[in-house]
Amino acid sequence: MHALNLAVPNGKESIDAELLDAHAHVWNHIYKFMIPMFLKCAVQLSIPDIIKNHGKPMSLSELTGVLHISKAKSHCLQRLMSLLVDSKFFVQVEEGYWLTPSSNLLLKDSSYVTPLLLLVLDPIMMKSFESVSEWFADDHATAFETAHGVKLWEKAKTDSRLSELMFNEGMERHGRFESCVVLKDCENLFFGVESLVDVGGAKGTIAKAVADAFPQMKCIVLDLPHVVAGLEGSANLTYVGGNMFEAIPTAHAVLIKVYT
Repeated sequence: MHALNLAVPNGKESIDAELLDAHAHVWNHIYKFMIPMFLKCAVQLSIPDIIKNHGKPMSLSELTGVLHISKAKSHCLQRLMSLLVDSKFFVQVEEGYWLTPSSNLLLKDSSYVTPLLLLVLDPIMMKSFESVSEWFADDHATAFETAHGVKLWEKAKTDSRLSELMFNEGMERHGRFESCVVLKDCENLFFGVESLVDVGGAKGTIAKAVADAFPQMKCIVLDLPHVVAGLEGSANLTYVGGNMFEAIPTAHAVLIKVYT
């Protein structure tokens, strides 16, 4: 095997160190997909919750036992945990593995991060990323349409699992987080408002919080019919099924969440 020599501005031909750095850079990005996939695996196995419920750092053998993983695969679990430790999702001490601020966000029912992770890394969504090169060559508006032939919202209507991830899990938990921020930092904006419509409000998590905080205000949640179907309101909270691009219920204030 011959060393690869490349011309450089200063006239030196040998740049072996630079070439090694380039190889390392490319290889690092080739295998970087493993981190989110291993993180998804840890969440699906409930590893953050298992360690939290253990109450103290958990050894590999203890974790293997709780997960009912065969001894033949215990070294694979060790590799998974080592990568997640290196990525600062867990910390390894003498007694075993423990949580970090990042893995605390991945505990069940603690935040919207876990549903978001599972949604983004779901095979349906990942197929969109695999179709980007095809998307550049076709006339579809999004890579999702290239991959699945329909828009995301249309797919969610017919795919109950995707709908669950998007509306029941992700948006609802995200809404709980947003409602805390809105009522804490923007409470003064609601004083004097007699009615409010939450456009694209999913199950109405934010609207519920506002309705509870301001009983005199009439709150309306507008979302697609299949999203709000079967949901029950309250004295000052109602659900309306519809398309926000066609009509929005009349109210003194409109709440629209914009993600950029």
